[in-house]
Amino acid sequence: MKVKRKNEIDMTCGPFLEKILIFAVPLMFTGLLQLLYHSADIAVVGRFVGKEALAAVGSTGSLVNLFVNLFMGISMGSGVVTARHIGAKDKEKIHNCVHTAMLVALISGVALSVIGVIFCTSMLRIMNVPGDVIELASLYLRLYFLGSPAMLVFNFGASIIRATGDTRKPFIILASTGLINVLLNLFFVIVLHLGVEGVAIPTVISQVLAAVMSTVHLMRLDGDCRFNPKEMKIHRDELRHILGIGIPAGIQNMLFSVSNVIIQSNVNSFGSDAMAGIAAGSNFDGYIYTCTNAIAQTTMTFTSQNVGAKKFDNIGRVYRICLLTATAIGVIIGSVGYTFSAEIISIFTKDPAVAQIAFTRMRFIMPFFFFCSLMDVGGSQLRGMGKSVQPMVISFLGGCGIRLVWVFFILPLNRTLAFLYWSYPISWSATFFVHLIYYFFAKKKLKKEMQGESPCAE
Repeated sequence: MKVKRKNEIDMTCGPFLEKILIFAVPLMFTGLLQLLYHSADIAVVGRFVGKEALAAVGSTGSLVNLFVNLFMGISMGSGVVTARHIGAKDKEKIHNCVHTAMLVALISGVALSVIGVIFCTSMLRIMNVPGDVIELASLYLRLYFLGSPAMLVFNFGASIIRATGDTRKPFIILASTGLINVLLNLFFVIVLHLGVEGVAIPTVISQVLAAVMSTVHLMRLDGDCRFNPKEMKIHRDELRHILGIGIPAGIQNMLFSVSNVIIQSNVNSFGSDAMAGIAAGSNFDGYIYTCTNAIAQTTMTFTSQNVGAKKFDNIGRVYRICLLTATAIGVIIGSVGYTFSAEIISIFTKDPAVAQIAFTRMRFIMPFFFFCSLMDVGGSQLRGMGKSVQPMVISFLGGCGIRLVWVFFILPLNRTLAFLYWSYPISWSATFFVHLIYYFFAKKKLKKEMQGESPCAE
């Protein structure tokens, strides 16, 4: 039985606003459900296990992202290259890209699993994780990294599916596996009385189910992106293009993760209450970022298809619409987070000291978070245009560099958590404005390289 192509979107003809929303909204819900994995872990251990377990699980996020983001960047590259081939209607290259990407996903997942399991404890010590939580954090990380192959297979597969314009199927997959994850969390912790392992094991189970479901869907596709496991092979040209986009994107994400690891190390030095408070207070950040990151991925996919179709005029239209949409989402959800900070924090902790630290952080960060949204869209726009190294360099200088300068040279002047928080909005806004300036130079160069004008206008 073959899957019909009814959910695919023509990204090369306007009007674009409706198509962008049709593409992005399921992608938002997909990301939110993926985020629910980690949020459910934090909420369950925070309310039913204790603040040490909450600190252990919460403190692992930046370290996980440090490794995962490199390979997630490569999966992003597979989506960009697939979308470009779809725009160019090159069937052979689409086939080669899909089968190269899925093999890379499997190999990368195994490598990440081995590295994470072996070195997680040593890396937690480097991050100054206190002795009262390091054993729990190590256990959680080892179990989490065992699910890396499944996690990457799903994300590479989902990137390919989205490149066709179908964002509904990945959402449906994560809706079902996300529900299973939450239910198993509650069962393992409340009924079986397990600790951090009671939230790590369900996450791995859910990731395996998601990987299987996405792979089966690709195998049943009726189109050029149909996947056959027997035809998995590394095609050098496609691998070069995927890595050319994906590795700089992954390194860019890693650079922010490096700075976040350093910031987390400073947070850890304030003690386990601060660790737990930051874990609870920063959890809502992910929901805003996930929603606006859906717009960023939409920008990248739409732009990439239009580059492949050589429809230059559409690129600026897509970018403007996505910038305005991301700003609106960031401001609206940030306002909700600011207004209902206390209520949101109560979901994750009952400890008064931890709750106060979380409350202070949310009230500070929420008004500025839309700059993070703009920064993300700006980098994705450049990657969709085929410029992946440049946003990586910009992010290193504007994002990671500013945070490192802040932590090592400015923070010692006023060593408080509130002063540490200023490193976020300053780095976000600086990186976005440099992205925006470079976009105009890249657009001018691209216009000279591309021939013909778009017959489709909004």
